[in-house]
Amino acid sequence: MSKVILVTGASSGIGKSIATFLQSKGYKVFGTSRNPKNVEDFSFEIIALDVLKVETIDMAIDYIIKKEGRLDVLINNAGMGITGPIEDTPTDEMRAVFNTNLFGAIDVMKAVLPQMRKQKSGLILNVTSIAGYMGLPFRGLYSATKGALELVTEATSMEVKAFGIKVVNVAPGDFATNIAAGRYHTPVFENSAYREVYQSNLDLMDSHVSGGMDPVEMAKTVYKIINTDNPKIHYKVGGFMEKFSIVLKRILPDKLYQKILMNHYKM
Repeated sequence: MSKVILVTGASSGIGKSIATFLQSKGYKVFGTSRNPKNVEDFSFEIIALDVLKVETIDMAIDYIIKKEGRLDVLINNAGMGITGPIEDTPTDEMRAVFNTNLFGAIDVMKAVLPQMRKQKSGLILNVTSIAGYMGLPFRGLYSATKGALELVTEATSMEVKAFGIKVVNVAPGDFATNIAAGRYHTPVFENSAYREVYQSNLDLMDSHVSGGMDPVEMAKTVYKIINTDNPKIHYKVGGFMEKFSIVLKRILPDKLYQKILMNHYKM
């Protein structure tokens, strides 16, 4: 029996690549978008789901279960980016990104767990970020949301293990997607104490994304995890230095690691 897979945030970027790749491998894939009417030419079925609206999450899960009778894999990919100095970023925008990247992901997990418990099987993959392993300048809020989701994944994986459900996270580095266009940018205020260094870092971040890896590499990793009987809890997908930066954070003194980061970001 072909696995039934739900990929949130599948209208573009990493989510679209994952859903398209898995559909090509013979799985029954449902992707989600807040506005599916605006989505065209997809090989998989797109359904409406907004992670900020629990009623749309419940409707989407209900639709899949009624149509297929089961739900085997959730790929919790929907999210948003945010940049800006902590001091300059509006607190309401900080709350918004936590609501999407953390609480939205949790609400989708809560919606699929009853069905997976009933099946006595299931796999949840939370898409986090290598940025979630460290506090990056001008991306501190994004790092915080993804780091929090990593810890929630660890806790949930223990809580649901007795029901035959596996929960893992996949942390991508920089990929060539349109995430920069969709992220919230705190404006570069003329009177900001961080104006010049923040602007130069915005330019650096955008160059990292445009020169990033092909999102199909994330799709291949997800496919491998789905076909692994006993998957790990943490996976990282990115360039050597991106993944090595996590190792360095573990072994280097805090101040030395911070100095390396500040040199990298020309601060």
